[in-house]
Amino acid sequence: MLDGQVNAMERFSLEFISLIVGKQSFCIEIDRIREIRRWEPITMLPHSPNYVLGVVNLRGAVIPIVDLAIKLGFDPISPTKRNVIIITSFETKMVGFLVDAVSEILTVTNEDIKEAPKMNSGTINHLVRGVITNGDDMTRIVDIDVLLAHQEVLENAI
Repeated sequence: MLDGQVNAMERFSLEFISLIVGKQSFCIEIDRIREIRRWEPITMLPHSPNYVLGVVNLRGAVIPIVDLAIKLGFDPISPTKRNVIIITSFETKMVGFLVDAVSEILTVTNEDIKEAPKMNSGTINHLVRGVITNGDDMTRIVDIDVLLAHQEVLENAI
């Protein structure tokens, strides 16, 4: 019986990669992440939006790199070799997000995810799908689908 309960819990477990942006804790579903890379020089694109830093060549694919801090309403990240690029997938495309750091893998159940409070203003509200609480720590779940649903992120990038 105990084995059946453990298997049932495993089926409902969700995994996230926690990351730091603007000294705040966020996370992205692990199955949306294709690769995590250290910052590397990128090719800038003229006339691209301020949140699109440029593109990188990833094994022959041209991947736009977006400053996640800007998309979340924070000050831009000044990239250094300590920063990280998280390559994510959206539909048939890939997009990289520059973040300050990657922290850990979070394994939670649906019950651990709380609804994010709705506020009247702010860029970040519609991009946060929920909040994971762990003691006094709160980690916001970035909704990649909403973030990338605005096709200008991809269309204006390349």
